[in-house]
Amino acid sequence: MTSPAFTVGFDLDMTLIDSRPGIRACYQALSDRTGVYIDCDLTVTRLGPPLELELAHWFPAERIAAMTELYREMYPTHAITGTLAMPGAREAVAAVRAAGGRAVVVTAKFEPNARLHLEHLDIGADAVIGDLWAERKAEALREQGASVYVGDHIGDVLGARTAEAYSVAVTTGPCDADELRAAGADVVLTDLTAFPDWLRDYRAA
Repeated sequence: MTSPAFTVGFDLDMTLIDSRPGIRACYQALSDRTGVYIDCDLTVTRLGPPLELELAHWFPAERIAAMTELYREMYPTHAITGTLAMPGAREAVAAVRAAGGRAVVVTAKFEPNARLHLEHLDIGADAVIGDLWAERKAEALREQGASVYVGDHIGDVLGARTAEAYSVAVTTGPCDADELRAAGADVVLTDLTAFPDWLRDYRAA
């Protein structure tokens, strides 16, 4: 019987992609469209949690559902082309595949928009699962058979721990190394450029 492929999960925002320019532009467009002030520079310092939590800082509760829908509708126009691949992102995914494994993306982002980012930046993924945050990411990680999950936020560490996957954290997002270790990360890397060497050593061990 063939054994299942080694699978690594990756978070998206601030792990594989630097979505700050695009997200800032989309919030600015939302502010212009609605006439509601949004501190767009502040919003991009706390990426990771679901969109609804950020919108709650700027809109009353009864408008959150409508603003979520509007933001997601505007997102492809304003946020895709301004977004960059993080250093080492493509190489990290390639390293998983070179090891005979599968690379899957598990993110809190609206799944259709996550796919647009990956297609635009030519970052291949064997599966993309969106709309999951923190411990709920474990649902997809278990379903995909991921034994490693890579992310930049303590919510990603929580998702990995809940799924009983090895937690690899990178300090490219809003959480520093101490926060990530305190949350339970098994290893903390400066960024994804260090991931291929780490993966080689991890697989050898």
